[in-house]
Amino acid sequence: MRYLFALLAVTPFIAPVAGQTPDEAAPEEPAETVTTEVVVEEEVAEEPPFDVLNNERLTGDWWGARTWLEDQGIEFGLSMTSVYQHNVHGGLQTRNGHRITGSVDYELTLDFGAMGLWDGGILYVSAESDWNDGIGGDRVGSLFGVNDDAAGDEEIIVGDLWYEHTFWDGKALLRLGRIGGGGDIDANAYANDETSQFLNSALVNIANIPAPDDGLGVQLVVQPVDWFYALAVANDGQAKGNTPGFNTTFHDEDYFFFAAEVGLMPIWETAWGELPGGYRLGIWYDPQPKDRYFNDLGGRRLTVPTKRDDVGFYFNMDQMVWKENPADVADTQGIGMFFRYSFAHEEANEIEHFWSIGGQYEGLIPTRDEDVLGFGFAQGILSSDLRYFDGGDRENVYELYYNAQVFPWLSVTPDFQYISNPGADKDGDDAFVAGLRLQMSF
Repeated sequence: MRYLFALLAVTPFIAPVAGQTPDEAAPEEPAETVTTEVVVEEEVAEEPPFDVLNNERLTGDWWGARTWLEDQGIEFGLSMTSVYQHNVHGGLQTRNGHRITGSVDYELTLDFGAMGLWDGGILYVSAESDWNDGIGGDRVGSLFGVNDDAAGDEEIIVGDLWYEHTFWDGKALLRLGRIGGGGDIDANAYANDETSQFLNSALVNIANIPAPDDGLGVQLVVQPVDWFYALAVANDGQAKGNTPGFNTTFHDEDYFFFAAEVGLMPIWETAWGELPGGYRLGIWYDPQPKDRYFNDLGGRRLTVPTKRDDVGFYFNMDQMVWKENPADVADTQGIGMFFRYSFAHEEANEIEHFWSIGGQYEGLIPTRDEDVLGFGFAQGILSSDLRYFDGGDRENVYELYYNAQVFPWLSVTPDFQYISNPGADKDGDDAFVAGLRLQMSF
């Protein structure tokens, strides 16, 4: 490059005029030659210093090693979530009504295309270590867990271990292996992640889809155009999250949970910029025998395993409705809304109707562009026989959170929940749960 610039600098003195021969273009007497030396400094990419305040992850880029590994198709993730919650009022018990729960998540992705082995192949592994099961069951008594990140005491458990292959020019993918219960159904942009969004399980996923534990399964996704996709998943219906799953998948009964979902993913061109949305419609099928709820003449609840081939459906949507910076396509600051509804057969499911609604505002406070304020409401309506027997008919959940990004690798989230009719018991005390979540990425 240095020699190219030097050549260009002297070219006007040696190039002939158009239409002249070299002899005609040459001057009769030697002209005074002026030599101009152009020095171009080569740009050398310097490794940025370790900056704990601005690193995307606490441990940084490992002095370039992390980026190099990702370029080679190897990506590793490590994060920790810790939640403190206290049942301030109502529920089953407020005395000693606090818990600290936590989880450590490990992720490994091997991209065989980037490795130069074969294009379209990815191996993904995720595992989790957990401690404490929270206050939802014995202190609040809610139908829905007030802390969806609480998973009891597990030293380490593998949630996902699957191989994925894309084909049809990247418009379809097939996933085989150990897949999280229900696969990728019921995703939502604003209510789908207990580590950064809502904590109550009713505002993370639909509460009356009988998705099994993480287990062996298969998932197929086809997306012929950017704005439409179709998804189908089959999971071992008897899977137990702390076992490999081969016994229940390949022995005894062949009970597989099936779900299918179609989705529209439009980007609306408006005066407020491009507003992305997602609209999903799904059905599920569970063949397992289930307890059938009914009441005898003596007023006692009986359950008889006679209901099979359970079927339900759901609708799930999210939509950005206002954008703070319309001209910036990549900027996500603004207001987004979500809504869910789901139906499950009353004879085999405790919750017959479920719905939730809410939204978030990202960047509400000036200079706090990454912070998110969220509010949601969810309601579960019991099956008719349970409504008759128990006297109560529904549980309501209100949740408000503010996810504040302290550093790019650390967020702190005050969280407040109000649960009316915990356990769908109309005579129960409404509960107020206050909490604080820390989320760290290493």
